[in-house]
Amino acid sequence: MPDSFAQSKNLLIDAIARYRDCVDYLAIRLEESEGTNILLRGDKVETLSETIALGGQVRACHKGGWGFATFNKFSTLAERIEEAIAAARLVGDEETLLAAIDPVQKICQLSLTGTDPRLVPLPQKKELCDRYNDILLTTNPRIASSQVSYGDSTQHILLATSEGTLLEQSWVDMEMRFSAIARNGDIVQTGRETTGSRKAYEDLTQLDGKVRDTAERAVTALSLPPVTGNTYTVVIDPILTGLFVHEAFGHLSEADMTYENPDLLEVMSMGKRFGSKELQIFDGAAPTGHRGSYFYDDEGTPATTTQLIEDGVLVGRLHSRETAGKLGEKPTGNARCLNYHYPPIVRMTNTWIARGTTPVKDLTAEIKEGVYAQNWLGGMTNGEMFTFSAGEAWMIRNGKLAEPVRDVTLSGNVFKTLANIEAIGNDFYWDESGGCGKSGQSGLPVGCGGPSLRIRDVVVGGEAK
Repeated sequence: MPDSFAQSKNLLIDAIARYRDCVDYLAIRLEESEGTNILLRGDKVETLSETIALGGQVRACHKGGWGFATFNKFSTLAERIEEAIAAARLVGDEETLLAAIDPVQKICQLSLTGTDPRLVPLPQKKELCDRYNDILLTTNPRIASSQVSYGDSTQHILLATSEGTLLEQSWVDMEMRFSAIARNGDIVQTGRETTGSRKAYEDLTQLDGKVRDTAERAVTALSLPPVTGNTYTVVIDPILTGLFVHEAFGHLSEADMTYENPDLLEVMSMGKRFGSKELQIFDGAAPTGHRGSYFYDDEGTPATTTQLIEDGVLVGRLHSRETAGKLGEKPTGNARCLNYHYPPIVRMTNTWIARGTTPVKDLTAEIKEGVYAQNWLGGMTNGEMFTFSAGEAWMIRNGKLAEPVRDVTLSGNVFKTLANIEAIGNDFYWDESGGCGKSGQSGLPVGCGGPSLRIRDVVVGGEAK
C-alpha cells in the first residue's frame, strides 16, 4: 500500500480514469482501520487483541448488474477492478438505475470531545474491564458468571467514483457490554447492559454504578414471581421504545427489503396510515453526536434526516442510490458497509420516535391491570412479527406500579402495535448501545431513541393462569 492517503488519492484517480468507460458506474473505497477487542468471561480472558487493517473494495455496475472485489495490496488493484467489471458485465442485462447525487470532494472527520481510545494503552483498557468484571462477580454470592467486552475501532475511508466524487472520512467508535448471570437452584436470571460512544474514551470509564445495577437486577429477579401470561395494556420506557422502532419498524423501512418484495412494498405503500396523528418516526445520520451519525454514506450521498411516519402516515423510506433509482425516490444517505470486505447496503443510522405530549406519570393512569417494562435483555423479529424480553418489569394495578415480575416478553405484529399506541410520553432518551446486524454485516453502530409509550393489547408471555 502507499505510505499515505495523499498518495492513494492519485492512484485511485488514475485507476478510475483508466476504467471508467468500461461500465456505467465504478467506485473504489480504500480503508485503513485499527481497533481493540477485549472479552472477559468469568475469571478468564478470552480475547485480548489490537488489530490494524488496510484494504479496499471495488464496485462496478453495468446494465443493472453489480461486480464486487476486495484487495489488500495496491499492486493487485488493476486486477481487482477488472474482476469487478467482468462480473458486472456478465450479470447485467437490464438498466442501471442510480438516483443522481452531486459529486463531492471533501475531507470530513467526526471530532472527538475527549480522549481518543488509540491514545489509551492496552493494559489500561484491560484494567478497566477487570474493574467492571470484579464489580459484577462480587456484588452478590449468587452471581454465577459474568461477561465484560470492550471494543473500539477507528476507520479512515477514501472513496473515489467515476462520477467525480473524491471523499475522505474518518471516525472513532467505542462500545462496552456487561452481563451477569445469577443462579438459585434451577432458577437462572440475567442482567445485561450495553453502552457506546463516538465522542470520548471517558464515556466508558465511569460506569461502576451501571455495572453494579446490572448484577443486582439479575439477583433481584431470582426471587420475583413470573408474570402471568396474558394480553395487557403495556407501558414501555424509552430504551424499549428505541429497540422497538429499530428492530420492528426500522428494518421494514429499508428499501432493499421492499423493492425486492412486492407484497411488502404493497404493505409499506406511501400514504398508508399506521398510527395516530401524534406518531412521528425518523431516521437519519444528520443529527450529530450519535453512533449512527456521519457526514456522507459509503456511496458519497450526504447524510439526511428522513421522516418515515408523519402524523401516523407512512411518508418515507431509507435508500441507497440503487433502491432510490428503482423506486423513483430520493436517496437518503443510508448506504453503509461494515468494512471494506462488504458492499454498502441499505442500513439504518439513528432511528427514533419523536417526543409526545402525555406526562410520563399519566401513562399508567386508568390502567386497571397492565405491565410496565423497561430496558431489554434480547429480542428477535421475523418480518412484521417481533418478540422482545424486558430487563425489568412491574405490574400496573389501578393506575399505579405494583409488584415487580420477571420473565416478561412482549410479542406482536408491528403494524397492529403501532396502531395500538394510545399515548406518547413527553420524555425522550437516546440509547447509544446499538450494534445492528444485516446480511452478515453485524455490529454496525446505530443510535435509537424515543419516549415512553402506552400500548394496548400487547401479548405478554409468562406462566399460564
